[in-house]
Formats: sequence, structure tokens, C-alpha cells
Amino acid sequence: MTAADSRAVFHLPARDIPVPTSVSEEAQAMLSAGPLVPPEAWPEPDDLDGWRARVARLDQQFLAMLGAATPPASQVDEIDLGHCPVYVILPDDVSPDDRRVYLDIHGGAWTCGGGDACRLLARLLAPRFGARFWSVDYRMPPDHPYPAPLDDCLAAYRALLEVRRPEEIIVGGGSAGGNLAAALILRARDEGLPLPAAVVLLTPATDLTSSGDTWQTNLGLDTALTVTAAPAMRLYSGGHDLRDPYLSPLFGDLRQFPPVILTTGTRDVLLSDTVRLHRALLAADVPAELHVFEAAGHGMFMGRAPEDRDRDRQVRRFIDQHWNR
Repeated sequence: MTAADSRAVFHLPARDIPVPTSVSEEAQAMLSAGPLVPPEAWPEPDDLDGWRARVARLDQQFLAMLGAATPPASQVDEIDLGHCPVYVILPDDVSPDDRRVYLDIHGGAWTCGGGDACRLLARLLAPRFGARFWSVDYRMPPDHPYPAPLDDCLAAYRALLEVRRPEEIIVGGGSAGGNLAAALILRARDEGLPLPAAVVLLTPATDLTSSGDTWQTNLGLDTALTVTAAPAMRLYSGGHDLRDPYLSPLFGDLRQFPPVILTTGTRDVLLSDTVRLHRALLAADVPAELHVFEAAGHGMFMGRAPEDRDRDRQVRRFIDQHWNR
């Protein structure tokens, strides 16, 4: 019997969890609607065609969901890094002389959110940051597992350092993108590159072993992450040790990390990953803010509630503070 088999297990009686009245009416409506995407079993690890079909289907669903929002008519330029493009957007209210750049790494369980979805999401997100916006359309599994996605993110950061000083750069990402953003910082430091002014981690996946408590306790409450992400994490890792810090930044040496803001919610499956990284950053004497939002799941309330706007204000305050230092 392994140590995991011998652990104490709490058997809880089945019970109904009401939608809390402690959040806005818009947030209550989102929670009442149930899962954003119906729970769906993952393909088998060696079923690459199954993975490709799943990615195509989810990307179409994501594009349809994003299409409900009207993106600004911002011009999207493209930088070819060889293995992947970077989409560059200058929001209408940002001067061309403004040298600040927000380097964004999209989420999507390391498998989804690329191509047209990445481009459209960049157009929607760019105005929130008050600066030029770079979005990395990195390669992904099943065809390009680790380290290809992280290699592409590092290549984008290197390209940015050729045209900007590090203090003019902030790096950010959510979910799998938060994982890659944190891993990018570790790898950039280890390769002797100067680090950006700050880092934004929105409900990041930081421990691919799924050892955190809320991987279990919030599964079923989170309306965005409705099934375990372990198959996607194993696919992304490509057989590498899941405790490798470039895969699970929580297990890395976090000293010299730039200042960080982390956000999550009480129903987020990745609450534990976010909280544990925050504690580890504080232990490494890294300035780190943690914002936990009531009843929010993975991805907050899809931008439809006052809580989402509050989160955006906190992020904007943080990045403005660190760009102006």
C-alpha cells in the first residue's frame, strides 16, 4: 500500500450547495447557470486525433463565447518568431511613444486558445492594461508538448528585451498561461536574462501534481473547471517530472522573483495552487499580493459581474504602480 492509499479520506454526505447571496446579482446569475462547458471526458493519452478534435471543438466554443463581446477596432500586428507568432496591439488610448509593454500568455489547459482565439482574446484584453500588448500564440500539445510552449514564451520575452528595457515590461497570464508566465520568470532568471518590472498571475496552475486541497474540495463547485485537468497536465508534461519547477513553479527557487499579484476565488479549483504560491513567494521575501474573490470560480464570472471589474481595477492599480516605480 502506498502512502497515498493510506491517507485519511473524509466521506461527506451528498448535499446541495446554494448560490450565495453574498455576491452581486450578476455573479449569482452566472453561478445559477451551472457549468459553462458540459463536463467531458478527456481523450486517452495516446489518442492524438481525439485530442486534436477536442481542441478544435473547444476553440470553436471559445470563439463563439468571445464573439458575444465586441472587441475594439484595434489594429493587430504580427511578429514571426519562427515557431510561433506574437500578436501586437496598441490600444487607441495609448500613445505610440509609450514604451511600456504587457506580455500576455493565454490560458486553455496548455492545449486550447491558440490561433484565431488567441488573436481575438488579445483584442479584447489589450485595452485593460493601458499599454502596448504582446500576446504569444505558443505551440501546444498534442503535437508540441513541453518544453515547446515554454520555449516559445521565452523566445517572445527575448525578442521583447531586444526593443524594451526590462523595467518597461510586465508579464502576465491566467490558468495555464499563469503557469507559463511563472515558469518563464524562473527560466529567464536561470538563463541570466534581466527580469520584468512585475508579474500578473490570474488563478495560475502552479503544481501539476494536483496535490492541493481544492483540486478535490472545489471540483463540482467550479463552473469553469468541471473535470480534473490531470490528463491535460500529463499531456503537456510530455513525460517529464511533474515536480520540475519549469512545469510546477511552486517547487522552484522563487528568490529574485519580481513583485507579483495573484487572483483567485473561493470556488476556484486552482485556489490552493494560487494560495500556496503566494505563501512560497512571501517565504522567499518576494513582494506578493493575493486577492481572493467570494464565490468566484476559475476565470471569475466571465467578465459579466462587478467582481470582474473589481479584479481588473486591482490588476491595473498594481501594474501602474510597478511601471511607475
